[in-house]
Order: sequence, then structure tokens, then C-alpha cells
Amino acid sequence: MHNEVNPEIARSWLLVNGNHAEAFDRAANSRADQIVLDIEDAVDPSDKDAARGKVIDWLSGGGRAWVRINDRSSDFWSDDVDALTGVPGLLGVMLAKTEDAAHVSETFDRLRGEKPVLVLIESALGIEEAVTIARARGAFRLAFGSGDYRKDTGTSADDLAMAYPRSRLVVASRIGGLPGPIDGPTASRSHPVLRESSEVAVALGLTGKLCLDTEQLPVINEVISPTASDVTWARDFLADFEARGRVIRDGSDLPRLGRAEKIDKLARAFGINPL
Repeated sequence: MHNEVNPEIARSWLLVNGNHAEAFDRAANSRADQIVLDIEDAVDPSDKDAARGKVIDWLSGGGRAWVRINDRSSDFWSDDVDALTGVPGLLGVMLAKTEDAAHVSETFDRLRGEKPVLVLIESALGIEEAVTIARARGAFRLAFGSGDYRKDTGTSADDLAMAYPRSRLVVASRIGGLPGPIDGPTASRSHPVLRESSEVAVALGLTGKLCLDTEQLPVINEVISPTASDVTWARDFLADFEARGRVIRDGSDLPRLGRAEKIDKLARAFGINPL
């Protein structure tokens, strides 16, 4: 598998149908920062057991991935968590349709507290409860199920209409002490459309994005990463700050220092060089 990016800062999260075992290796060797094998919405109820088995076989044979499991209220949740507990290669679970902090903590506890829970919020109630969900035991990072949210609320895909739920997840993540949230996927295959939607997500404070196609990965990774010019500024600022003995000159120095350190950390993690 490619070198995994730390999931706390991972930009691209590639969803892979859990019933398509032939795609697992290809996804693992793609440009995705993290992959998520999906045994929830991508799989027909009659195929759930078979898909779960394929996922566990691959993880037990050396694969490494997250798994999107069925929601807490479904008939499949209990079988999902029991079957995945202790499976080698499982990095964590993505919990679908989360609407209550208890959904997170119960999932985490059933997994023996050994694996983090990536919380997928997909409804009006989930958005309303986002702060308590972000504070739940086992919550690792929030993700936005934008398609199901639109279906639940009747909201259009317009950027302005979707700014509120995205911003709620950003604020909740900050209050809960979690990394920045992960945006929902962009269905369009158009790279300009994907670039624009990714830029909007970044502007709102989201730091990752779900995706459905390996062709989307380079665009997502580029847009969510610091630019080379950002890295140049950050490295120059940090060098100057060290040269003057880390002396604070005015009220703008500390915020700029924090920004420079964050950019430098991300650039090193993502392999981005200054101009």
C-alpha cells in the first residue's frame, strides 16, 4: 500500500464498494490519503453478509483501511461491529447516519475502545447535535454526508445553502477538540467543478473530502494542501522568527506564527516544497 497520511490531517478519503473485492488493492495503491471500504449504502441488504466477509478477508490478509459500517439503528450495526472487532488491518470505522453521541460511544465501546470512530453526519438532527456528537467518547473526526442531508432537508446543492451545515461541523469539531471535518463527495466528474467545490470547503474550514473516484484524488489533494507559495512564506517567517531569537514584536506575530507552523507541518506531511 502507498504511504498512508495521518488520518488526523488526511485530505482525500476514497469510498470503495465493500462488495467489490477486486477493487480493494487498486484503491490501496491509489493517491488516496485514506480508503474506506463501504458496507453500508453501497451494498444491497441481501449482500451485506457477503460484503462484510470480503472486507474482513482483505483486512486479515494484509490490507489496511477504514470501514463504513451501518448506522446504530439498523439491523446490521451489531453484526458489523462484532465481526470487525479485533480484525487486523482495521484502522477505524466510519459510522453512518449518526444522530446522537451515544451512537458513537456505543460503537467505540463495542470495538473494545481500540479503534477510532469517524462520525458521518447526514441529517438535520445530526447537524443540530453536532457539538455533543463531537464530544462523544471515541469520536475521531466528523464527516458530512451531504447527499443524505440534502434529501433529509430539501436543501439544494448550492454553496450558500450548504454553508450552514458545513460551518456547523467546523465549529463542532473545534469545540470537541477534533481535527477539521471532512466534506461530502462531489458527484460531478468535471475537474473544474470538483476544484471549485473543494475550494469552498477549504474556505469554510473543512480539511478533508470524501470521494468516489480515483480520478478525483489529485484535485482534492492539491486543493486541500498548502500552496508552494504558502510554504515559502511560512518557511521564511519561521526562519526570520528564529533569527531574531523568537521575540514577539507586535500583536500580529503570534497568529502568524501559528499559521506558519501549521503550514510547515502540513507541507512536510504532504511533501510540498517551497517555490
